[in-house]
Amino acid sequence: MKIIDARQLAPSAQEALRRRVIAAIQGGMAKAEASRVFQVSREAIYQWERRVQEAGEKGLRARKRGPKGGLQLRPWQAAQTVRGIQDRCPDQLKLPFALWTREAVRELIRKRFGIRLSVWTVGRYLRRWGFTPQKPLRRAFEQDPEAVRRWLEEEYPEIRREAKREGAEIYWGDEMGVRSDHQAGRSYGRRGETPVIPGTGQRFGCHLIATITNRGKLRFMVFEGKFRAKVLLEFLKRLLKSTRRKVYLIVDRHPVHRAKGVTRWVEENRNRIRRFYLPGYSPELNPDENLNQDVKSNAAGRRRPEDKEELKENLRSYLRSTQKRPDIVRSYFQAETVPYAA
Repeated sequence: MKIIDARQLAPSAQEALRRRVIAAIQGGMAKAEASRVFQVSREAIYQWERRVQEAGEKGLRARKRGPKGGLQLRPWQAAQTVRGIQDRCPDQLKLPFALWTREAVRELIRKRFGIRLSVWTVGRYLRRWGFTPQKPLRRAFEQDPEAVRRWLEEEYPEIRREAKREGAEIYWGDEMGVRSDHQAGRSYGRRGETPVIPGTGQRFGCHLIATITNRGKLRFMVFEGKFRAKVLLEFLKRLLKSTRRKVYLIVDRHPVHRAKGVTRWVEENRNRIRRFYLPGYSPELNPDENLNQDVKSNAAGRRRPEDKEELKENLRSYLRSTQKRPDIVRSYFQAETVPYAA
């Protein structure tokens, strides 16, 4: 039986429904039958009966919606709360929370203004202020905001101008490790019964190094062992062979990227390649991080390889198919923190 959600009805329609149900029961209809005929829950019927017993027919009248007494925060209190949520994390305000949840906001309001609100009322305030629940980005304490500002406003615009002047292509590079036990996504199962996905009990992994451009080019290399200067140089030599244009390579400050052997090779080939570094502790500024997340979620996390060779082949197969879809590669540059590179 489909139950009507009376909360979606207009107040007048709610009142009319309540009166019809109570009249039918007072006329001798069983509650189970009334629930079926009027498509309302028995709990609602019992609640309406209690209202009639306590207040008579007045108990069935439509009530004013919303919290009693209207909004309880004054405009200046609301403004201070919004600034606190936008400018600080809960623990910075000495609250016992890591994220801004309804409970955290409720506690902030109680400590600052001595006003106690329910989590439902806090939720209505948050919607009214334009806040929605979102997965937060992780940002290192060590990140230098001034360095990030210089990169966005001065350094990268200059790199882009020089690349245009030299007819070079800007490549964004990164590397990552992939493990066989990485899991992503969800699987349907019966309520209360967690799905079980069979897979090997062995743990193995490999590494991936890749570069992308905002024109949709993708170059990659899957390898075993540790990420060392020798591996990076092999990849860079392949990268130069794949294009006739000069390469402007932007990477993070990983020790391998700054190794003496790599620096010497880049200098020897300065007519073909230049290297630039992102600000420290700023992975969100690299569009290639979005490729990494895509690969981990869809090439590794949703498949169950039986051995290392199958894992490597899964990665290569997924990346080859992505190479044929420049629109997908370009979409990595549309994430919230990297449109500046598009």
